Amino acid sequence: MARTVRDHNLSNRTQRGKLAARGKPYWRTMQQGLHIGYRKNRDGGRWVARIYAGDGQYRTETIGTADDTLDADGTSVLSFSQAQEHARRLHAEHHATDNSARPYTVAKALDAYITRLEAEGRPSLREAKSHATAIRPEFDDTEVSKLTAHGLRDWLNGLATSPRRVRVKKDAEPRYLPAPKTDDEKRARRATANRIWTTFRAALNQAFAEGKVASAATWQRVKPFRGADAARVRFLTVDESKRLMNACPSGFRQLVTAALATGARYGELCRLECGDYNPDAGTVIIRQSKSAKPRHVYLSDEGRAFFDRLTAGREAAAHALLKADSRAWQPYDQARPMRAVITAAKIDPPISFHGLRHTYSSLAVMNGSPLNVVAHNLGHSSTRMVERHYGHLAPSYIAETTRRTVATFDLESDGKVQKLRRRNSA
Repeated sequence: MARTVRDHNLSNRTQRGKLAARGKPYWRTMQQGLHIGYRKNRDGGRWVARIYAGDGQYRTETIGTADDTLDADGTSVLSFSQAQEHARRLHAEHHATDNSARPYTVAKALDAYITRLEAEGRPSLREAKSHATAIRPEFDDTEVSKLTAHGLRDWLNGLATSPRRVRVKKDAEPRYLPAPKTDDEKRARRATANRIWTTFRAALNQAFAEGKVASAATWQRVKPFRGADAARVRFLTVDESKRLMNACPSGFRQLVTAALATGARYGELCRLECGDYNPDAGTVIIRQSKSAKPRHVYLSDEGRAFFDRLTAGREAAAHALLKADSRAWQPYDQARPMRAVITAAKIDPPISFHGLRHTYSSLAVMNGSPLNVVAHNLGHSSTRMVERHYGHLAPSYIAETTRRTVATFDLESDGKVQKLRRRNSA
């Protein structure tokens, strides 16, 4: 049974008597898409329910007289809690009718979610479309209201143990890598399953927020895999970074240098304009990030000198980073040249372009940069992700803080313990 909400001003007749009479009800949210209201008149008041009907529209209906002067009878005169019960029944009846007339399927939920990402210009759009291809074969025609936690969990488990699909040309036959065998391969597949599940849940949550389904409890019971993101971060040393840049052709070298100077993602660098660099402040503004929140990245002196050269004499609206043929970088254009320069620079184990972001972060932390500064430049709202992936690279900071903050007890040696010298093995 749903929990009864509480409201000090609406729960008893004494408090309601102190409210001013007005045509607009005093609203209280019961759950997403459902509100209970009290419309105060001069001689009492009435309870009204407001139900989200989809497409930005609400349905408002009077459900009974408030027990301002008469005792509640549960039918025509209702207490605050009784009014909530009536509102919930109306909400359930509305969605039962709506779903029977127009079944709202997972396909519609995914389409609506992707349409919203397109309208907002979200960088996560391409990833969401890719994830949708893994969701649709199993659930496309399934009604959202008929999803079960058991079915979703089985699908997620199967996704985590399935072979990785290889990207191929459009209309080509799908290809798959061998099934994961090592612990790290299995962890990586669980991490991929978690990312796909995040997209699926976002689409389902939007459907619930828009009143397409009465409850979100089904998918809220399905949890992602724990510890799936605990991969060892691969990053380049300073020497490897120099070798990499020296192996790059001119256009790609600028892209790699910008990545190492800012820690920005590839898509963020593709959208970077010359006017986004502020030479006075020594910052680059990332206007469109993965989180949809702009951020200012503070540059080192070397980074400022690089962007000074890169943007000198160019229009503010021009793409800052271009290919050798003066065209803008497009999604996935970085993959092939990155593999080529990794081979040319003899970097082993190899690293992806995204690894340059890890390199920026790792070297900054190792050089003593505070974790909150690194988190700011990366665009994280807190230091949690930086601590998880890079915190172990700051041992001096941890050791120094431990020595400064941990309690001491003025312990003294009793003079009986002597330190033994290590014996050399034969």
